[in-house]
Amino acid sequence: MNKQISYIKDILEKLYCRYNHKKFVPPDPLQFVYRYSTPADMEIVAFLASALAYGRVEQIEKSLTDLFGPMGNSPFEFVQNFNGEQKERLKSFKHRFTTGNDISDLMKLLQVILSKYGSVEGFFMQGYSDSDENVIPALSRFCDSLTAGHNGQMTRGLKYLLADPARGSACKRLNLFLRWMVRDDDVDTGLWEAVDKAKLIVPVDVHMGRLCKILGFYDRKSISLSTALEITAGFRQIEPADPVKYDFALSRIGIVENCNGNFRPQCKDCGLLECCNE
Repeated sequence: MNKQISYIKDILEKLYCRYNHKKFVPPDPLQFVYRYSTPADMEIVAFLASALAYGRVEQIEKSLTDLFGPMGNSPFEFVQNFNGEQKERLKSFKHRFTTGNDISDLMKLLQVILSKYGSVEGFFMQGYSDSDENVIPALSRFCDSLTAGHNGQMTRGLKYLLADPARGSACKRLNLFLRWMVRDDDVDTGLWEAVDKAKLIVPVDVHMGRLCKILGFYDRKSISLSTALEITAGFRQIEPADPVKYDFALSRIGIVENCNGNFRPQCKDCGLLECCNE
């Protein structure tokens, strides 16, 4: 490990030790997963929560509260038994670009998955291969198969919820879901044991992109799948067996510390200060 990589690893390890604890999960949408105790419910909640993890944190919290309330004590059973009555309960749901109808369309797809494979994991593993370099091919197969389950037709709203890497998307929300499911520590659930965490891709949005640019992992102007792959390659040099290890801790700088990219007095206490050129 060269000097620069060792230097960055030391910074990231300090951030991991500081932030990678369950007490820091709220207001992250992951908090909703831990409100349930059975793996079946946790998996469904994680998939839906990650699908809606866009926009302001406060709005995401409100929307997820509005979504899971009508689903009762078992979101798994709600999806498994999804019908017109359940669709009516979701009719007034709204989260930015996503409507109740979009969520209902997604529920119907999940219902088919649960009926045939028993879980989202069982369905995902149909397209997963240990020979693939990373999870991107499996995610593409996952999205393609879901489209097939919708008679090959995807509404605009459903297409937004299932950002296919084949379209060049960084797939932040799907990669976030995989991180929650595959990694196993004080923050991530580790419910999926068959997927190698070394193949995960960093969930990259504007905020994560800014922090990774500070670390020198990329210098692109836009966030795309290529950006996510480049960033992941940077983390893989530091932690080859677990390139997504530092994602949660780094994202706390934006969520907990309210970093907006501009220098402020509180920046003096930030773990990334010595790397930041702002």
